[in-house]
Order: sequence, then C-alpha cells, then structure tokens
Amino acid sequence: MNCTAHVPAYALTRETILLHARTLPAAAQVLGGLCELLADANTDLDRIAAEIRLEPTLASRVIKISNSAAFSNGQRIGSVDDAVNRVGFGEVLRLVGTATVAGVVDRALGCYGIPVDRLRESMLLHGLASEALATRAGIDPRTAYSGGLLRAIGMMVMDHAARLRMKPDDAYDSARFSRYQDWEVERFGLSGVEATAVVFDEWRFPPELVAAVQEHLLTRPSSYQDPFACVLNLAGCIVAERGLALPGEAAFWEFSPEKLAAAGLDETQYTKSANQAAASFERQREALF
Repeated sequence: MNCTAHVPAYALTRETILLHARTLPAAAQVLGGLCELLADANTDLDRIAAEIRLEPTLASRVIKISNSAAFSNGQRIGSVDDAVNRVGFGEVLRLVGTATVAGVVDRALGCYGIPVDRLRESMLLHGLASEALATRAGIDPRTAYSGGLLRAIGMMVMDHAARLRMKPDDAYDSARFSRYQDWEVERFGLSGVEATAVVFDEWRFPPELVAAVQEHLLTRPSSYQDPFACVLNLAGCIVAERGLALPGEAAFWEFSPEKLAAAGLDETQYTKSANQAAASFERQREALF
C-alpha cells in the first residue's frame, strides 16, 4: 500500500513566518517594547515618547488619533510628546494600540475573506475586553491588552505569505471548514495561533503571554490550567456577543461557567468587564479609520 504523507501546499517554517512578519508595519513590534517600558513604574513619559518616535509612521498616526474625538480634549496636538503627556501613563497604551491596529491592518485578508473594517474592529475590542477581564483576574492588564489586540498577527502573516500564490479553490471556505484552524493546518501545516506565538516570541513579548496565546482557544483540558489563556478566550466571548467575532473563530467563543472559574472570575465581574470594554470600544472605534 502506498501511503503518502500530506504536504501542505503553502507550508510555513519559523523562518518564513518571521520573514513575512517583517513585512508588516513595525508598529506592532513597537507595542511590545512599549509594554516592557510601561511595566516599569519608573519609566517617564519622555522615554515612552522616544520609543514611539522610533517608528515615524506610527508616530504620525499617534498624533492623528490623539486629535480624534476618542482621545482629544479640544486642544490641538502637534507632536508625539504632546500626545503622550496629554493622555498620561495610564492611557498611552490604548492610544498607541488604536494607532497600531489602524496602521497594521492596511488591507483585507483575502485568503480568509475578512474585510479590513471587520478585522480592525474585532482586534480592538478583543484587546479592550482582555484588558478589562485581566484587571479583575489579577493579570497584568497591559500585557493582556497587547495580546488580545495582536492575537491575529499569525493570520496576517499567513495571508501575506499566500495571497499572491494561493489558488482561489484553496482559500478559506466556511462550507468546507467551520474553523480557520482546520483550514490553516491543512494549507500551511500549522495554525494561525501557532504562527502568532512564533512572532510574539521573536518580538520578546512576555513568556506568559506567548504561552497564553498558544492555549487561548482552549482546545484541550490542560489549557484551562492557564488563567491568562482563559481570560483571552473570555475576551473572545465578549467580542462574539457584540457581533464582531471572525467567522472561523466563532466556535471557540462560547461562554461557559468552566471558563469563568478557570480565569478566577465570576459572572458579575465578567458582565462589568464586557460593559467596560464595549463603552471604550464605542469611544475609540471611529479612530480606526
């Protein structure tokens, strides 16, 4: 009997994942460095502004968004330093996060069939929901925000790797695959979540975030042992409740008491987090465009 192993048509290695990740706007990587700075209470705002200025496109977008209704107090901002000093230490990550999503998601994910606006909104709400839940679960909210915000980086890398060479019949088809993960493994040899973990590790995001991202779809019983992974999953539940889940991920975002208990949260905390995230999202969403 001739047994031939399946070879994915668009197989990716760690090296090719990182190669395509480098083609993405550098704003996402700057966000990782910013989280590291914000973890140190002794970091001053001048140092934070200097980190943002390292990426000129991000700096320009930060100034633009700081003048939007979501972050403006009516006074015109003309520099990164002014923007950072106005929003302050507590709000600067959200400002940069919004600018990052607006810049990184610069086109539809054609291989997935995901429009630009849907991806931007889903990523922003996932970040805000992760932050709100993490605060109540005793997990670093800045790290959680960054993880929730950028968890789709792996999908963006895969789309970039395949968009110019993927045959139309090989693109994601919800009639054949209910979940992106199954399609990704067949086409690329690994999932988008695994690709995200590779990129996060290379960008020196905290190890606990890399581990949580790897497990946050909660596809096996051991995943529930990581409260951070459960927080990221519950954030997906909030995204789904607001109608912004990406179609091939919706099956993973089903709320359950088991997830809540594993995250160390109760229903009241979950509801408050959902409402907080939704309110922040409504204030910030127009700044994405």
